[in-house]
Amino acid sequence: MNFWDQNFSAPGYKYGLHPNAFMADQIPLLQEPSDVLVPGDGEGRNGVWLAQQGHRVTAVDSSVVGLNKAQALATERGVHITTVHADLADWTPEPDSADALVLIYLHLPPALRASAHQRLLKALRPRGLLIIEAFHPLQLGHSSGGPKDSAMLFTLDMLRQDFAGLNERLAYEGHTVLDEGPGHQGSAHVTRWVAQRP
Repeated sequence: MNFWDQNFSAPGYKYGLHPNAFMADQIPLLQEPSDVLVPGDGEGRNGVWLAQQGHRVTAVDSSVVGLNKAQALATERGVHITTVHADLADWTPEPDSADALVLIYLHLPPALRASAHQRLLKALRPRGLLIIEAFHPLQLGHSSGGPKDSAMLFTLDMLRQDFAGLNERLAYEGHTVLDEGPGHQGSAHVTRWVAQRP
């Protein structure tokens, strides 16, 4: 059983049942219905919510336990999501298959990050949106969640480099207060980025 299978085996939903607030604020930018790819969607809180808004969702995760809970949540809420069990270290999406790519707290080891981001970016269609919220290195001073390795945390400059060629729509590094299940609670320092493929 991998790390995330263990985390998601606990009763309830580690990051709650509600969507990430920043992501939800950006979704009105999308036409309905859009094809949305959500890598690292875990137990499905974001993917299921997106499906409830009328979008066609593909959720990708390395945890079978998380994906099973995501499907259960989708069934409970009367929507459909497509789930893909895959390791983002080497998984490649179908090119030009998504109108939006949503990366919410998807923290990968530095040796994999840039290459994984470039592979995921191939999924975006022209004018497709990339929506990211992640922990900033200053998150290490907070107890509200995230990796304890600064090399796995994101600055805006890192994202701009990994996703070079996109048109920046929104950029923010700073404080927020998280209320996302037991896994993300309290004061936090985050990086938020929205960009569009030309």
